[in-house]
Amino acid sequence: MKAKLAIFGDYNDTFRPHKATNEGIEHSIKKFDIQLQYDWIATDTIETDFDKIISTYNGFWIAPGSPYKSMAGALRIIKYARENSMPTLGTCGGFQHMVIEFARNILGISDAEHAEYDPYSSKLVVNPLSCSLAGQVLEIELTDKTSKTFEIFGTKRINERYYCNFGLNPEYQNQLDEKGFKIVGTDIHKEARILELQNHPFFVATLFVPQDNSSVETPHKLVTEFLRTITKNKSTYA
Repeated sequence: MKAKLAIFGDYNDTFRPHKATNEGIEHSIKKFDIQLQYDWIATDTIETDFDKIISTYNGFWIAPGSPYKSMAGALRIIKYARENSMPTLGTCGGFQHMVIEFARNILGISDAEHAEYDPYSSKLVVNPLSCSLAGQVLEIELTDKTSKTFEIFGTKRINERYYCNFGLNPEYQNQLDEKGFKIVGTDIHKEARILELQNHPFFVATLFVPQDNSSVETPHKLVTEFLRTITKNKSTYA
């Protein structure tokens, strides 16, 4: 039986990062014969179907496309994944919500907020970027040679495409890093672009959209390793 991946997001066929997510998964599956199937799950169904979801799927992808219909549902599934060794990849909006969950539950910032939901909050852990990155391809430096991310890419610098207008407030970078949600990739201004949770099979958040940098001939390395980890995770916990 194939491993199963749940993609949490409110699917929109006209939104390029959503179509790219499906395409990127298919590239890796076909190129490397990865035995995996995947389903999109709307965020406003997570809380109602929570028990069924966690008993059905072997990995989670927190998708681009915020604001989500249910921020609470997204944060609940991220918390479960973080605490229960569930392989998880968050891209763009997924990155942002993984940051909020960690800030609320690990940093103790109970009112940590995302500017897209509450722009007037006093604790904007995710805030508007000083300059929108939407549509840009920019260089990222992989700063931690001991990280899984560095091992996956095997290089110090990568170029990736963004679709976002929000990111991690730099004021909170050190707190996340010190508590184990390590900053392993930064832009030229040393602002966080890749986060990786220590002591977890795979819990990686990218502000860019790696799936849109994938092709039939060259599936994206991060996506491929994520899917492989899910299949390994299924074998381990079967």
